[in-house]
Amino acid sequence: MHFKQLEIQGYKSFATRTQFQIDPGITAVVGPNGSGKSNIMDALRWVIGGATSGLMRAKRMEDVIFAGSGSRAPAGLAEARIVLDNSAGWLPLDAPEVEVVRRVHRSGESEFRINDARVRLRDIQE
Repeated sequence: MHFKQLEIQGYKSFATRTQFQIDPGITAVVGPNGSGKSNIMDALRWVIGGATSGLMRAKRMEDVIFAGSGSRAPAGLAEARIVLDNSAGWLPLDAPEVEVVRRVHRSGESEFRINDARVRLRDIQE
């Protein structure tokens, strides 16, 4: 099983929808300091429920939402979406691909989905 795609929007430094295709083999995330490399890795951990706000350098979960900049308004929510290749059946779902989505709203409400079905954080972690 491997990650096929990561998509983030309104998450930390990623104000607009940004998509990363992740092909099998070695993948490297490179760039200058402050370009968002750590935020990409944080988003991967966050979407699968493996990161607390403290591990993501945030005081509260809502702190991962894009806070705005001189040219962009703050985002209303943060979203991360990964697509997993499940063609080998590693996950207990009858689907060749599994999409996992996590959203957090400024209100503090969190939402988790697997293949568009609403689930609990515990379901993702298991």
